[in-house]
Amino acid sequence: MTGKVLLVDDEAHITRNLEKVIPWEMLGLTVGGTAKNGVEALELMENQTFDLLLCDIRMPVMDGLELVRHIREKEMACDIIMLSGYQDFAYTRTAIQFGVNDYILKPIPYDELTGVIARVMSSQRSKQKQLQEEKQKLGRMIDLASEKILYDIIMDYTDVTADNWLLTGDEQQLKQQQFVLIVLDLDVSSEKTRDWRDWSDKERKLWNFAVCNVLREKLQQNGLHHAVIQIRDGEWCVLIEVEKTAEFDLTLINDWADMLLTAIKSHVKLSLFAGIYREFAAVADLSHAYKQVQQGMQITPEHDSIAIYPSDQQKSSQADQAFWETAEKIIGAVKRGDTKAVDIELNSITELLQRMNEPSLNRVKPLLHFFVLHLMREMKEMGVFTREQEDMLWRRLDRRFGIKDLLSVIRQVTNAVSEKSMDKKKQSERSMTEAKAFLDRNLYRDLSVEETATHVGLSTSYFSLLFKQTFGETFIEYVTRQRMERAKAMLADTPKSVAQIAKEVGYAERRYFTKVFMKYTGENPTDFRSRRQDNIGNN
Repeated sequence: MTGKVLLVDDEAHITRNLEKVIPWEMLGLTVGGTAKNGVEALELMENQTFDLLLCDIRMPVMDGLELVRHIREKEMACDIIMLSGYQDFAYTRTAIQFGVNDYILKPIPYDELTGVIARVMSSQRSKQKQLQEEKQKLGRMIDLASEKILYDIIMDYTDVTADNWLLTGDEQQLKQQQFVLIVLDLDVSSEKTRDWRDWSDKERKLWNFAVCNVLREKLQQNGLHHAVIQIRDGEWCVLIEVEKTAEFDLTLINDWADMLLTAIKSHVKLSLFAGIYREFAAVADLSHAYKQVQQGMQITPEHDSIAIYPSDQQKSSQADQAFWETAEKIIGAVKRGDTKAVDIELNSITELLQRMNEPSLNRVKPLLHFFVLHLMREMKEMGVFTREQEDMLWRRLDRRFGIKDLLSVIRQVTNAVSEKSMDKKKQSERSMTEAKAFLDRNLYRDLSVEETATHVGLSTSYFSLLFKQTFGETFIEYVTRQRMERAKAMLADTPKSVAQIAKEVGYAERRYFTKVFMKYTGENPTDFRSRRQDNIGNN
């Protein structure tokens, strides 16, 4: 990339010589303008950006020192090399105090000046590269943090009200954003996915990881600001941020979905289905939008590889909606270990089916079948079944059988959970105790919910649910709160710098730490420390 230099001297022949003699192209620069005094130079700099300023000290109207002072006051990002005569050396020293990078004495030795410019520009580019890397690192860190928060919002574990202190800095913008929501899912009942069922947990994790990487890379290549959130084994929610003024272009969004499905088939060799929410979704609506798409994909026996939800048929079938709401209540009760609620909802479904005539039963049968699949996948996330039990249930589902058989499978699944509910509860309590100890030991480094879930031997989705139920807050809320409390104690009780404390509580970037700290406490770390120390001194 070529930068621009501004030449400022009241002697026209000097600026002409500088334009002609200095090898600007070799230095990666072009002369973007010339000026006879500081006033002209300042006017040019207010209308365009310059990377380097070569400036004489003694000039009429506004001299070089006054120009440099204005530049620094206005915080214009520009490196400066001063040109001065021997008699102006005292002025040059003053200029250096204003942040001048270097100076050259007149008459100008052009070879020496070329070397100084090369050195100044090399340093500038190194700093720019470092800043860009830090910005990218911070941007990716914010994206990852946003993905964690977005997962909790989609699963309805947290809210997006003004009281949510996690939405800080760039993440605060989440509340103003709108998204295209696409759910990518594996059809676990398909013949093509038989191999997937036989994979070990380790193989499935590697496969899920590969799909996430392919999705992120493809979205990034196309310049789409996005979040890729794995909901459960074989299911992802892709959010693509769009401008507030954008119109819902279904053709374009279909192309995005097709691009993602094609990339996964090409790189991971698996065929997925895509469900698109039929309008843009604000953050507060993400949970509802996701459930609408997931429900549509689950209860539609046959659909295209890309479909829009809720469909017109989905909207018109209130009976289907009621059935699925009852089914979701069963899954919720199973996850909570509430056997009494499971029995009540199962009895409700049974009574509903008994009152139906034959055409209605034929319509409900596919719903039941897909509900069993949905239930099976959720129980898989909870680790309820042994491999033998899971294989046996899959074999039963592969056969085409009646409603009584489907209800029998539901009973079998829920009974399996009930039988293990007490052991499962004790195991869950042990897992959460170990998770808390693991987090407390590792607050100093970047922690992910995936790593912590793996440490205690749980799937990410089930771990997130258990964590919320156990501690009353999400994983990221807990980790951030613990980090902030530890930072407060260190600021009050130790002489360590803010940057050092930020690193010790898991924030590689001081600015990001400061934003979170201010949102959590209402003041920046330095003011917090001063106030605490003043309180101690007064006592």
